[in-house]
Amino acid sequence: MTQLFRSLIFVPGNNPRFLEKAKTLQADIVCFDLEDSVPDNEKKTARKFIKSALKSRKSFESSIFVRTNAPVSGKIPDDLKEIVQNGIDGIVVPKVNNVKELKKIEKILSQLEKKRKLKSTQIIPSIESAEGVVNTYNIASFGERVSAVVFGVFDLLNDLGIEYSKELEGSKYSRGKIPVDAKAAGIVAIDAIWQDLKDQQGFEKDCKAGKNLGYSGKSIIHPDQIAIVHKLFYPNKNEILWAEKVCESYLKSVKKGTGATTVDGKMIDEVHFKQAKAILELIKQ
Repeated sequence: MTQLFRSLIFVPGNNPRFLEKAKTLQADIVCFDLEDSVPDNEKKTARKFIKSALKSRKSFESSIFVRTNAPVSGKIPDDLKEIVQNGIDGIVVPKVNNVKELKKIEKILSQLEKKRKLKSTQIIPSIESAEGVVNTYNIASFGERVSAVVFGVFDLLNDLGIEYSKELEGSKYSRGKIPVDAKAAGIVAIDAIWQDLKDQQGFEKDCKAGKNLGYSGKSIIHPDQIAIVHKLFYPNKNEILWAEKVCESYLKSVKKGTGATTVDGKMIDEVHFKQAKAILELIKQ
């Protein structure tokens, strides 16, 4: 399982053909969707389709996440009851406003994992509101489950009452703040989607802008965007140096029988080691 965060592609959970096709995708994270792409009257069906797809986990090379419905919807308990099983690596939670919402989700996850004897499920909160932007650092530093945060530009602009434009003028502050807060919390940030599939030049420009702000990757909506994102979000020198330090320190720690260690004053465990190892393997290709 990869621990890279260059690309996170959303796949509608109510479409069996798309779920099957997702097995061939080379994205770092394939995210089955229960939220925006699934109408309310198809939520139950989508949960069943995703539950079935997770049983074929070995057929997927990517990390497999599921985007639940938003906390405010009240649908998350039903979502988790169906999808938390062997085969899932984590969940993307849309429209996270504060830590209280994550605490409720973690409680449900812990109960299901204990009952079903499962490993810990990762959480990637999506920041899509003014309140979420203000609370990004607290959300990003919530706990070991949180491995990244995602920037959701469209709902944020709607919350602010601003019309969308490709230049993202109305979200400059928020777009810049999120990766800073994520970095301060010791995790990565994934940039917002680019909607215009016909404007490749604009997409490449947007990727470069995101990388220059500190994002480690981009959320995407079409397989054709994967190669471009992977090319433009190739690890930089600092990321490679970090990966080398993490691998060296962690392996030494494992030999001593301690496992978790610190690098540059920050706690490093197996998750960080896998991410670092994936980066070093990538640059060898």
